[in-house]
Amino acid sequence: MIIRKATSIDAPDIAKCLLLAMESIVYAFIGKNDPDVAYEFLLHFVAQEDNQYSYQNCWVVSNENQIIGAINIYNGAELHTLRMPIINYLKINFNREIIIDDETQAGEYYIDTFGIKTNQQGKGIGFMLLQFIIDVFVHQQNRTLGLLVEKENRAAQRLYKKLGFIYQSDKNLVGKQLEHMQIKRQKNNTNN
Repeated sequence: MIIRKATSIDAPDIAKCLLLAMESIVYAFIGKNDPDVAYEFLLHFVAQEDNQYSYQNCWVVSNENQIIGAINIYNGAELHTLRMPIINYLKINFNREIIIDDETQAGEYYIDTFGIKTNQQGKGIGFMLLQFIIDVFVHQQNRTLGLLVEKENRAAQRLYKKLGFIYQSDKNLVGKQLEHMQIKRQKNNTNN
């Protein structure tokens, strides 16, 4: 298995993976429960640059040249700039003016969403992908990582805690009650 930065060619597979984790959120954005429209909406943004779902902000896991998972992560300080194309697109193409609460903020790199293809779930691929992202962003780049998890999703909460994420606060995003969790590089108390 290989984990790498995504390219624009990966957009169709990335959109499929991310939609697994955020289908209900995309439905809330577009105002309808239509999986085909939701996929096309997400694909539009994954294939583009300079927005929160852009391939530029994604990493993929591939096995035998097939993408089996994707993760979307960006600098929380850039949320409003990255979200603006989505807000404008919804207004123009769906006649939707929505207000989305801030899910992240300056001072953290935010794991917006990630998904593993259904036929690959339960094999530890999501855990491996998260470990990789933690290594790159927390251990190598000394950044704080944040994410949101649904309050009822105890299995995901256990996974994130096992990886070192710590509860920070409660959040609300498009009607969902969520917990904000972060992981930071531990300060070393030894003097070298």
